[in-house]
Amino acid sequence: MPADVDRKALWVVKELGLPTILKGCVCGHSRHRPTGKFRVNASGKLLDVWLLIGCELCGRTSKIPLNERIHVRTLDHERLVRFEKNDPAMVRELAMDTALAGKSAYRLDWAGTWELETDLPFYELDGEDPAPLEVVVRFELPAPVRVIKLLTAGFGLSRNVVRNMVAAGRVQLPMDVDARARQDFTFFVRPDCPPAAS
Repeated sequence: MPADVDRKALWVVKELGLPTILKGCVCGHSRHRPTGKFRVNASGKLLDVWLLIGCELCGRTSKIPLNERIHVRTLDHERLVRFEKNDPAMVRELAMDTALAGKSAYRLDWAGTWELETDLPFYELDGEDPAPLEVVVRFELPAPVRVIKLLTAGFGLSRNVVRNMVAAGRVQLPMDVDARARQDFTFFVRPDCPPAAS
């Protein structure tokens, strides 16, 4: 942290729900939700494990393969027990797993899954001789959110104003303003440059 920064703010990307799983259904609809259950099938010493999802339109259950035809000894016993008990934390983790989505050829729709909670109204930055500010952004879920969207929501300003502040160096980011963030990061706000006009 730069030595001249003496104020901190915390912004939290709060979880509102799990992403929708976009995968074709025989009814023609594509939006699915996790059912909260796994299916574990044993055939001798071989195991198949699936995450069960339900179509939002017709309710039909589909399976997302997690482990197929693996030897029972190769699957961690604790993980197997969590599958067998339909562990909600495991369902949540796998429902948001982008690597699993890519491997199983479906997409995740993150719309409506998050909201930004801040402890800093923007007007506090406009007081007389405001001090430099460090803003820590924390993610409760790995939703891919454009940085510009976080800044406009957090500051309550238009995209043009925020872009101008970034261009002027008033907002200093560790990534491009149009990048998608899904993990915690920190940025800085400097009072040296006047707020840009919209």
